[in-house]
Amino acid sequence: MSRQGLIEECLERLCQKGCAQVWLDISALEKGESLPEAAGLSLNERRQLLAELKSIMQVYSYRCRVD
Repeated sequence: MSRQGLIEECLERLCQKGCAQVWLDISALEKGESLPEAAGLSLNERRQLLAELKSIMQVYSYRCRVD
């Protein structure tokens, strides 16, 4: 599997956890914490994962937000 494929697989696993948990995972990634789903990703790949998660979750910003 390509590195991009690994990132996409990680995105899918994270998104299956549900909206509220994804916001918590985004927060954890922003703090530099590790997630089990992203264990095999490099720092740059985790940054890409975070950017893609944020982009996806913009759709849900008003319907599901953990503050």
